[in-house]
This record gives sequence, C-alpha cells and structure tokens, in this order.
Amino acid sequence: MLYGPTTKKTILTDKLHRETHEVTGAGLKILVVEDDPETADYVVNGLREEGHLVEQANTGRVGLYRTSAEKFDMLVIDRMIPDIDGLTLVKTLRSAGNRTPVLFLTTLAGVNDRVAGLNAGGDDYLVKPFALVELVARIMAIARRPPAMVNDAILHIADLELDRLARTVKRAGKPIDLQPREFQLLEYLMLHSGQVVTRTMMFENIWELHFDPHTNVVDSHISRLRGKINRASPVELIHTVRGAGYCIRAPA
Repeated sequence: MLYGPTTKKTILTDKLHRETHEVTGAGLKILVVEDDPETADYVVNGLREEGHLVEQANTGRVGLYRTSAEKFDMLVIDRMIPDIDGLTLVKTLRSAGNRTPVLFLTTLAGVNDRVAGLNAGGDDYLVKPFALVELVARIMAIARRPPAMVNDAILHIADLELDRLARTVKRAGKPIDLQPREFQLLEYLMLHSGQVVTRTMMFENIWELHFDPHTNVVDSHISRLRGKINRASPVELIHTVRGAGYCIRAPA
C-alpha cells in the first residue's frame, strides 16, 4: 500500500483535522515530510496547536504524491528521508512548476548543506535540534512574503524566450531543443541578464560542485548552448567576457 502500515490511521486523522480546518477557516495547510516518528509527532502536534491544518508523509515518494494530489500552503521537509531524498523532492517540485514554500528541517548543518538546500528551491533552512517557537516563527515569516510573480516564469532576452514552468525555449518563435544541463545554464544566465557570470558561479550553482580550474566542462556546455541558440538567429546573445566568464544580453 502506498502510505504504509499506518496509512489508515493517518488518513483518518488528517481527514478529521481537514474538516475542522474547513469549518474554522484558520491557519495554514502544511505538509510535514519526516520519517522520524518522534520528530514528526512533535512538529505535527505543535503546529496543530497553533491552529494549522497539518498532514504528514513519512517518505519522499509519499510526499511527492501528496503534493501532486492536493494543494498546500507550506511544506516542511527533512533532507534525509526514504525513497526520494529532500533535495531531490524539492527539485522535482520546482521543475514541475510547484512554487509551494519549502522549509527544510534537518540535521545537516554545514554551510554547503544549507546552500544546497536553498539552491534546490528551499525558502528557509532550520537545523535540528530546534525550538518549536522558532519553527512556527519561520513558517509565519515565509507565509508573509508576497507570492512570486507569475511573469517570473517566463524569461525574455531579445527574441529568446525561456519558460521555466513548461521547460521550453524558443527563439524568434522557433522551439530549441536543449538538454537539461543546457537548459539550467541558459536559465542561470538569463536570471543574471546583463551581468558577468563566472565559470565558478555556474559550476557551483548548476553542478553543485567546487570549481576545478582545470576542467572545461562549463566552456564545452556553453559552446553547445550558443550553437543551438544561434541556429535560430545569427544575432549573438551569449558573449564571452575574456578572463572573467560569460554574459547574456540583448543587442544594443
């Protein structure tokens, strides 16, 4: 069974809290993706006492199923969960266009761990052990942020269009077929339009690895990307900044 041996009890409990939430209209609808029973109970019960409708998934696969089947106001996700880890879960949601705010809750406390969580699409990162009052405060702080503008989903540079939700690229209205890494590179460049993007920035943010000055992986990917983009139009958009990196900008 998809939800595991405790599913029946969990679904009945979630149904009861959902009905209560619908009557009162209070709080946020939150999904907690956590496999440790003690932590899950602490978080779920604590947030429910604050007036939120809280449901729980104990694996990444169940979390992905729940988030695709229903809408939540907030996701609280552990990094180290079974089936699909927290980072992969959030990356999958973001690539599918799901913009639900995410707070990572994890024992992974290193700077690189936090950076990886935020780069994967997380909105905040709280390290275990934690105080419930801080968790609640962080959730409410995220909830107060204005929603992301829909226009952010479509990026334009001259006649080049990148749709971040549909994962498509067009130039002069003609589709361009890009590999996933090429799409990520182009997206990163377009998000930094007019700015010089160094090889280190691209390597660490897209490959999530420390930059090796002896590798030409960035240059080779940029070369293929540039070739595909220029097939639809001879006007150069991606420019090499000698000794620094690359920049994408509209022609003057």
